[in-house]
Amino acid sequence: MTTITCRYEGNLRCLAVHGPSGSQLHTDAPLDNQGLGEAFSPTDLVATALASCILTIIGISANQHGIALQGSGARVEKSMTQSGPRRIESLEVWIQLPAGLDAQQRALLQRAGETCPVKLSLQGAVTMLLHWEWV
Repeated sequence: MTTITCRYEGNLRCLAVHGPSGSQLHTDAPLDNQGLGEAFSPTDLVATALASCILTIIGISANQHGIALQGSGARVEKSMTQSGPRRIESLEVWIQLPAGLDAQQRALLQRAGETCPVKLSLQGAVTMLLHWEWV
C-alpha cells in the first residue's frame, strides 16, 4: 500500500506528497475550470498516469526480453466532456517505439502496454485509444 497526502493550498491549488519518497507535486485547476493552469490539473495527472504506465510496463517487458527502447516515448491527449458532469471523456495515446523491432517484439510490447494497470483500471469508464508508431 502506498500513501499519498494532499493539502489544499488555496486558489484551487493542492500539494501532493508521495509518502515513500517524499517527492512533491502541485496541481492547479485548469484555465477552463476557474484555475490559473500553472501546473498539472488532477485530470492531467490521470492522462499522465496512463502514458507513463504504458511506457513503464513496456519497459519492464523490454528489460525481460533484452529489447532496447532508447528513444521511445508517448504523447497523450485528454478530452473533457462538454456537457453534463465534468469528467474525462477520452484519452488518446501515441506510443513511439523503435522501428528496428521485429514483428514478434512489436506484438510482445503492444500486449504489455495494453495491460498496464492504469489502462485496466480506467477501462469501461473512459474511452481510450492507443496508436502504435514505430519510429
